[in-house]
Amino acid sequence: MSAELIQAKDLTPRVIRFPRPGQLEPSVDIHIAPTLQLLTPTRVEVQVHSRKLFLVPTPQHLDGEDADSEYLPKPSPLSELPPLQETVNRYVLGIVEIWGGRRQPMQLARLSHRMVYSKITAMAGSHKEIPKIRKIYISEPIEGVAETTVTLRFNDRVRSLVLRFEGVDKRWLCTELGLL
Repeated sequence: MSAELIQAKDLTPRVIRFPRPGQLEPSVDIHIAPTLQLLTPTRVEVQVHSRKLFLVPTPQHLDGEDADSEYLPKPSPLSELPPLQETVNRYVLGIVEIWGGRRQPMQLARLSHRMVYSKITAMAGSHKEIPKIRKIYISEPIEGVAETTVTLRFNDRVRSLVLRFEGVDKRWLCTELGLL
Protein backbone atom coordinates (compact mmCIF):
# COMPACT_ATOMS: atom_id res chain seq x y z
CA MET A 1 0.00 0.00 0.00
CA SER A 2 1.39 3.39 -0.87
CA ALA A 3 0.45 6.84 0.33
CA GLU A 4 -2.78 6.81 -1.65
CA LEU A 5 -6.12 7.27 0.07
CA ILE A 6 -8.71 4.52 -0.19
CA GLN A 7 -12.25 5.87 -0.17
CA ALA A 8 -14.41 4.35 2.53
CA LYS A 9 -18.15 3.76 2.57
CA ASP A 10 -18.29 2.85 6.23
CA LEU A 11 -16.13 4.93 8.60
CA THR A 12 -16.44 2.68 11.66
CA PRO A 13 -13.13 1.99 13.43
CA ARG A 14 -11.28 -1.12 12.25
CA VAL A 15 -8.23 -2.93 13.60
CA ILE A 16 -5.07 -2.60 11.55
CA ARG A 17 -2.00 -4.64 12.42
CA PHE A 18 1.15 -2.64 11.88
CA PRO A 19 4.10 -4.23 10.10
CA ARG A 20 6.62 -6.34 11.92
CA PRO A 21 10.30 -5.86 11.21
CA GLY A 22 11.04 -7.35 7.81
CA GLN A 23 7.51 -6.90 6.44
CA LEU A 24 7.10 -4.41 3.64
CA GLU A 25 3.45 -3.54 4.08
CA PRO A 26 0.93 -3.59 6.91
CA SER A 27 -1.08 -6.80 7.02
CA VAL A 28 -4.76 -5.96 6.50
CA ASP A 29 -7.74 -8.31 6.41
CA ILE A 30 -8.75 -8.46 2.74
CA HIS A 31 -12.49 -8.48 3.57
CA ILE A 32 -12.42 -5.11 5.34
CA ALA A 33 -9.68 -3.47 3.26
CA PRO A 34 -12.10 -1.55 0.98
CA THR A 35 -13.71 0.06 4.04
CA LEU A 36 -10.46 1.39 5.55
CA GLN A 37 -8.82 4.72 5.19
CA LEU A 38 -5.09 4.15 5.21
CA LEU A 39 -2.72 7.07 5.17
CA THR A 40 1.01 6.68 5.21
CA PRO A 41 2.51 9.34 7.44
CA THR A 42 4.80 11.70 5.63
CA ARG A 43 6.68 12.83 8.71
CA VAL A 44 7.35 11.00 11.94
CA GLU A 45 8.27 12.95 15.03
CA VAL A 46 10.36 11.18 17.62
CA GLN A 47 11.24 12.77 20.90
CA VAL A 48 14.53 11.60 22.37
CA HIS A 49 14.74 12.40 26.06
CA SER A 50 18.13 10.86 26.73
CA ARG A 51 20.76 9.03 24.75
CA LYS A 52 22.10 7.29 27.84
CA LEU A 53 21.58 3.54 28.06
CA PHE A 54 19.92 2.30 31.21
CA LEU A 55 19.19 -1.01 32.90
CA VAL A 56 15.86 -2.74 32.45
CA PRO A 57 16.02 -5.46 35.12
CA THR A 58 15.53 -9.09 34.22
CA PRO A 59 12.03 -10.03 35.39
CA GLN A 60 11.78 -12.54 38.24
CA HIS A 61 8.60 -14.14 36.89
CA LEU A 62 8.52 -16.75 34.16
CA ASP A 63 6.49 -16.57 30.95
CA GLY A 64 2.83 -17.17 31.71
CA GLU A 65 3.11 -16.09 35.34
CA ASP A 66 1.48 -12.90 36.56
CA ALA A 67 3.98 -10.32 37.75
CA ASP A 68 3.14 -8.39 40.89
CA SER A 69 4.19 -4.81 40.12
CA GLU A 70 4.85 -4.13 43.80
CA TYR A 71 7.66 -6.69 43.92
CA LEU A 72 9.36 -6.08 40.56
CA PRO A 73 13.13 -5.48 40.79
CA LYS A 74 14.13 -1.83 40.75
CA PRO A 75 17.47 -0.66 39.29
CA SER A 76 19.88 0.83 41.81
CA PRO A 77 22.49 3.51 41.14
CA LEU A 78 26.14 2.53 41.59
CA SER A 79 26.36 4.61 44.77
CA GLU A 80 23.83 2.29 46.48
CA LEU A 81 25.45 -0.98 45.37
CA PRO A 82 28.14 -2.93 47.27
CA PRO A 83 31.67 -3.12 45.79
CA LEU A 84 31.47 -5.09 42.53
CA GLN A 85 34.88 -6.78 42.61
CA GLU A 86 34.33 -8.15 46.10
CA THR A 87 30.83 -9.41 45.27
CA VAL A 88 31.97 -11.14 42.07
CA ASN A 89 34.95 -12.77 43.81
CA ARG A 90 32.77 -14.17 46.61
CA TYR A 91 30.10 -15.33 44.15
CA VAL A 92 32.59 -17.15 41.90
CA LEU A 93 34.26 -18.81 44.89
CA GLY A 94 30.82 -19.87 46.12
CA ILE A 95 29.93 -21.43 42.74
CA VAL A 96 33.19 -23.36 42.62
CA GLU A 97 32.68 -24.67 46.17
CA ILE A 98 29.06 -25.65 45.39
CA TRP A 99 30.24 -27.62 42.36
CA GLY A 100 32.73 -29.47 44.57
CA GLY A 101 30.07 -30.23 47.19
CA ARG A 102 31.70 -28.13 49.91
CA ARG A 103 28.94 -25.51 50.15
CA GLN A 104 25.15 -25.51 49.97
CA PRO A 105 23.51 -23.74 46.98
CA MET A 106 21.16 -21.89 49.34
CA GLN A 107 24.08 -19.65 50.33
CA LEU A 108 23.94 -17.97 46.90
CA ALA A 109 20.15 -17.80 46.63
CA ARG A 110 19.89 -14.12 47.64
CA LEU A 111 22.42 -13.07 44.98
CA SER A 112 20.95 -15.26 42.19
CA HIS A 113 18.02 -14.90 39.83
CA ARG A 114 15.72 -17.90 40.21
CA MET A 115 16.72 -19.33 36.81
CA VAL A 116 20.41 -19.06 37.73
CA TYR A 117 19.72 -20.61 41.12
CA SER A 118 18.06 -23.61 39.44
CA LYS A 119 21.21 -24.05 37.27
CA ILE A 120 23.41 -23.88 40.36
CA THR A 121 21.37 -26.48 42.24
CA ALA A 122 21.36 -28.78 39.20
CA MET A 123 25.17 -28.63 39.04
CA ALA A 124 25.75 -28.92 42.81
CA GLY A 125 28.29 -31.64 43.61
CA SER A 126 28.62 -32.52 39.91
CA HIS A 127 32.39 -32.04 39.67
CA LYS A 128 34.78 -34.53 41.21
CA GLU A 129 37.41 -31.89 41.74
CA ILE A 130 37.20 -28.22 42.55
CA PRO A 131 38.59 -26.16 39.67
CA LYS A 132 41.26 -23.53 40.21
CA ILE A 133 40.21 -19.94 39.55
CA ARG A 134 42.76 -18.47 37.16
CA LYS A 135 41.50 -15.01 36.27
CA ILE A 136 38.31 -12.93 36.66
CA TYR A 137 37.51 -10.35 33.98
CA ILE A 138 34.80 -7.78 34.68
CA SER A 139 33.28 -5.43 32.11
CA GLU A 140 30.63 -2.80 32.80
CA PRO A 141 28.95 -1.96 29.47
CA ILE A 142 26.39 0.32 31.15
CA GLU A 143 25.79 1.57 34.66
CA GLY A 144 24.37 -1.17 36.85
CA VAL A 145 25.37 -4.10 34.62
CA ALA A 146 28.54 -6.19 34.97
CA GLU A 147 29.49 -8.91 32.52
CA THR A 148 32.06 -11.28 33.94
CA THR A 149 34.24 -13.98 32.44
CA VAL A 150 36.11 -16.34 34.73
CA THR A 151 38.78 -18.74 33.48
CA LEU A 152 38.87 -21.99 35.43
CA ARG A 153 41.40 -24.82 35.31
CA PHE A 154 40.02 -28.36 35.55
CA ASN A 155 43.16 -30.61 35.65
CA ASP A 156 44.70 -30.03 32.20
CA ARG A 157 41.65 -28.31 30.74
CA VAL A 158 40.79 -24.59 30.87
CA ARG A 159 37.11 -23.59 30.72
CA SER A 160 35.27 -20.29 30.96
CA LEU A 161 32.43 -19.37 33.27
CA VAL A 162 30.36 -16.40 32.08
CA LEU A 163 28.19 -14.40 34.46
CA ARG A 164 26.01 -11.31 34.21
CA PHE A 165 25.25 -9.21 37.25
CA GLU A 166 22.59 -6.51 37.45
CA GLY A 167 22.42 -3.89 40.17
CA VAL A 168 18.87 -4.13 41.48
CA ASP A 169 17.29 -3.57 44.89
CA LYS A 170 20.59 -2.26 46.32
CA ARG A 171 22.50 -5.49 45.58
CA TRP A 172 24.23 -7.24 42.69
CA LEU A 173 22.03 -10.02 41.29
CA CYS A 174 23.45 -12.75 39.02
CA THR A 175 20.98 -13.03 36.13
CA GLU A 176 22.97 -15.23 33.72
CA LEU A 177 25.39 -18.10 34.24
CA GLY A 178 27.01 -20.44 31.74
CA LEU A 179 29.98 -22.78 31.76
CA LEU A 180 31.67 -22.94 28.35
